[in-house]
Amino acid sequence: MAGHSQFKNIMHRKGRQDAMKAKLFAKFAREITVAAKAGTPDPAMNPRLRLAVQAARAENMPKDNIERAIKKAAGGDSDAYEQIRYEGYGPGGVAIIVEALTDNRNRTGGAVRAMFTKQNGNLGATGSVSHMFTRVGEIQYKPEAGSADAVLEAAIEAGADDVVSDAAGHLVTTAFDSLGTVAQALEKSLGEAHTVKAVWKPNLTTAVDEDNATSILKLIAALDDDDDVQAVFSNFEVDEAVMAKLTAA
Repeated sequence: MAGHSQFKNIMHRKGRQDAMKAKLFAKFAREITVAAKAGTPDPAMNPRLRLAVQAARAENMPKDNIERAIKKAAGGDSDAYEQIRYEGYGPGGVAIIVEALTDNRNRTGGAVRAMFTKQNGNLGATGSVSHMFTRVGEIQYKPEAGSADAVLEAAIEAGADDVVSDAAGHLVTTAFDSLGTVAQALEKSLGEAHTVKAVWKPNLTTAVDEDNATSILKLIAALDDDDDVQAVFSNFEVDEAVMAKLTAA
């Protein structure tokens, strides 16, 4: 089982919903502001901003929050953030990619390094693990969006690369560069997605035992909780029984 994605699903199901939503909205707002400041404040003319808005709307971020984040950039009073990608190895030799938006590179780099060190991991140079991943877009729909055949047909027409449908819903995969346009096309045929995101998808996974899985989950949770960290990706794989035990209430 793909460890990190399963861990995130369980976290969302189990609680801390309000606190997690508030933190998630703050991260979306930062990305929206940065995207608007880097280009035009019109999502129709700014692909990065359009994707950021789509991702925020998919998580039910209020329209007022989105508009406020865009206006913050237009007003010129936003902080100067830079996008940084950290790469390294966690417990058991698993590969980890951390994406951050920060106004203080030293603060964020020091915090990320400390979190890796605490769980017996280590940071590497940019590119040290990303070659084990592919940058893709993922658009997730709930089961009620339609039948597997209907979603597949819509995805093909939208230009997506792949669709996986099961009891949990529909996961549409597309090339990273096409994510914004595919998501927009699917919204017209299927409605708003449950999530829209750019991800680092592992080309190979690393199996870990219970002890290493425990440390990895602690590391990912700590990284996700950092205000500067936008997303965390890993290639660890763990037995379903072990994951269920580690994430039990």
